[in-house]
Amino acid sequence: MTDKSLTFTIRPLDPLKDAELLHGWVTHPKAAFWMMRDARLEDVERAYMEIAADPHHHALLGLDDAGTPVFLMEKYDPAHRELVGLYEPRPGDVGMHFLVAPADTPVHGFTRAVITAVMAHLFEDPEARRVVVEPDVANKAVHALNEAVGFVPEREIRKPEKKALLSFCTRERFTEATAVPA
Repeated sequence: MTDKSLTFTIRPLDPLKDAELLHGWVTHPKAAFWMMRDARLEDVERAYMEIAADPHHHALLGLDDAGTPVFLMEKYDPAHRELVGLYEPRPGDVGMHFLVAPADTPVHGFTRAVITAVMAHLFEDPEARRVVVEPDVANKAVHALNEAVGFVPEREIRKPEKKALLSFCTRERFTEATAVPA
């Protein structure tokens, strides 16, 4: 069961001020599926400056109640980024990635609380009708989390960097799965 008392604030990522923090996260062994394990600080700065300049891709940081950054989320327009030509996008589709900061002491239910907060944030936009994800097929932990918040796998797809499981979650499925109003 997820700890419902966990709440988060989400703010835009500052590619220069937050790069050092992110570098530690994306190069951590637990972030292997983020595919930046060998990135240098400059690589992280460059990658997130490109996202900041992209009108179809946004990076945000999630902060805990103490104001400490604890997760990264990216939202993108799959009609313009990541999934172009790999599926037929619908109006209201929004793509999503998330990464939880490495922790010395894991908190039971924390990652599920994070993905629930990420999804609730995405559905705060009244134009968002369906969230699209494409995690690596080998990332079984994220598949279980996705299912817990209402994602339904559609099919495997081949991206340049990975074999991915294309999955979708509608506003209604999210609400049914989590009892969180979308």
